[in-house]
Amino acid sequence: MSTIHFIGGEKGGVGKSVLARLLSQYFLDRSMPYLGLDADQSHATLSRFYPEFTRPINLDSFESTDQIMELALENDEQILIDLPAQSERFLDRWIDQNGVLDMCAELQIPLLYWYLVDDGLDSVALLETFMAKYGNRLNIAIIKNEGRGTNFAAIDAVLHSAAGTAGGKAQHAALPALHRETMRKIDELSFSFWGAENIKDKNLEHLSLMERQRTRVWLKKTYSLFDDLFTGLAY
Repeated sequence: MSTIHFIGGEKGGVGKSVLARLLSQYFLDRSMPYLGLDADQSHATLSRFYPEFTRPINLDSFESTDQIMELALENDEQILIDLPAQSERFLDRWIDQNGVLDMCAELQIPLLYWYLVDDGLDSVALLETFMAKYGNRLNIAIIKNEGRGTNFAAIDAVLHSAAGTAGGKAQHAALPALHRETMRKIDELSFSFWGAENIKDKNLEHLSLMERQRTRVWLKKTYSLFDDLFTGLAY
């Protein structure tokens, strides 16, 4: 059975593409058939780091977004859509005008929305709006990105308030931060997270021993977080 994963969060700069890359590597390392759809064409980050598993998608066009459902029915795989900032209105239109959530329920295709936040007030307000709209309709994983903040008290207050209306469909977790300079180097080298952890050929530029070790520890923590979320979410 395919599962559809939307990687979103209306605010820009909260780390959506990093989460998309992490989930991509998680699926590959767990030997789970996987396809990435890159809707963030201004940056095309997923296409850059996982090009052999990724194809573009245009949220402005139903003909393009319709392939999400078609692909989910054709193959048994994890379908991950990396959304750009301020894309919720396009997704709303596709979901509402096509009855996508009802269709997923009828066809027994799980759909999971990964909503990423930082600790800013904009994230708080946008999350409140999102939860009011989808809290009792979608399986949601709210991810507090510790690489983009440390004080999530206001976000936790929103989650507590929404808990009574989410119908058991929402989970939340904190994504640990990777050392800033290590992440910067991974990005500069255009490494997948597998490459960051494993490439050490002396003829190629690569991470240092301790940078690879930091990446390895971070991935292990993140994979444990994903394992727990998949166990706790009610599909």
